[in-house]
Amino acid sequence: MPNDNLWKWWQDALAGNLGPIHDSDPQQGFYRTRYKDKPWEPVAIWFEDGKWNAMRGDRTTDASEIWTFCCRNPITHDVYTKAIEGGGWDDEPEQVRGMGDNLPSDPFEALKLEFAGEQELADVLLKSKVETQDQANKIGVLSKRIAGISKRAADLHKVEKQPHLDAGRNVDNKWRDLKEEPDTLSKRLKRHLDAYLQEQQRIELKRQADARAEADRIQREADAARIAAEQASAKNDNSAAAAEAEAERLAQQAADAAKETQARNASAGRTGAKVSLRTFVFAEITDFDALLLALKDRAEIREVVESLANRAARSGHELAGMAIKSEQRAA
Repeated sequence: MPNDNLWKWWQDALAGNLGPIHDSDPQQGFYRTRYKDKPWEPVAIWFEDGKWNAMRGDRTTDASEIWTFCCRNPITHDVYTKAIEGGGWDDEPEQVRGMGDNLPSDPFEALKLEFAGEQELADVLLKSKVETQDQANKIGVLSKRIAGISKRAADLHKVEKQPHLDAGRNVDNKWRDLKEEPDTLSKRLKRHLDAYLQEQQRIELKRQADARAEADRIQREADAARIAAEQASAKNDNSAAAAEAEAERLAQQAADAAKETQARNASAGRTGAKVSLRTFVFAEITDFDALLLALKDRAEIREVVESLANRAARSGHELAGMAIKSEQRAA
C-alpha cells in the first residue's frame, strides 16, 4: 500500500531530492518522458480505487512500466496542465508545424522542409539575448535537433552516394594498372635516355662553341677583305676587282659559318615520337631555417603552422613561440 502522503515523493523530487527509485514502485505526481529524439510527453500518475493509474499524453498506460522512464523528470501541475492542453514546454522550442504525415515522401525534400522550419525557430531565438534558463534550454535543445538534421543528411547522402562511389571505384580499379604501369614504363624509358642525351648535349655545346670561334675568325677575315677592297677601289688599283671578289667570298663564308653556330637539340625517336632534353626547374633546399623564414608570411604556411600548434596544444606540449590557451564554448 502507498504512504499516507501520496504526493511526498513527487514534492521532494520537485525540490531536488530525488529518490529512492525502485522498479515497479510508481509515485503519485506529474512527470514527463519521451522517446529518443522525440518531443516530451506529459505523464500523470495517481493511486485510485486500490490501484495505480497513469496517463502518457492523452493515452492511458501502465504506471509500473512507465515509472522508471519518467521518474527523473518531475514537473509542476501548472507545467503539466499547459503541456496536456497543447501549450508545449517553456524550456523546449516548439515543434515545426506541418511535420509528420505531411512530409514529402522524398527523404531529401522532407529533410529540407524540416530544416526550413527549424531555421525559422532558430532565427527567432537568435534575435533575443539569453537571460533565463528556459531560454538557454530551448536553444540547447534546438541546437541538438538541428545537429540531428545534419547527421541524418550526412547519413542519407552517404547512402545515396555509395553506389556511385562503388561504381567509380570499380571503374578506377579496372583501369588503374593499364593507366599507371604504361606511364611508369614510359618514364623509365625516358630516364634511360637521360645520360645519352646529356652527352649529346655536351657534344653539341662544344660544337657550337667551336663554330662560334670559327665564325668569328672568318668574320674578321671578311671584314679585313672588305676594307682592303674598299682601299683598292679608292686607288683605282688593278687588283680592286679581285679584292672585291675575295671580300664577297669571305662574307658568304662568314654567313655560312654563322648558321653553323645555331643550336641543334639532342633528341631520340622520330617526328611525332621524339624525345629531347627539357629543362625542369625545382628547388634544392640549402638552408631550411632561412627558407622557412622567407616563407613565413604566406597564408598556406600559417595554416600548416596553426594546425600543428593546435595539435601540440591538445596534446599538452607547449612549443617555443606558442602558448596553450583554452576557452569555454557551447558544445
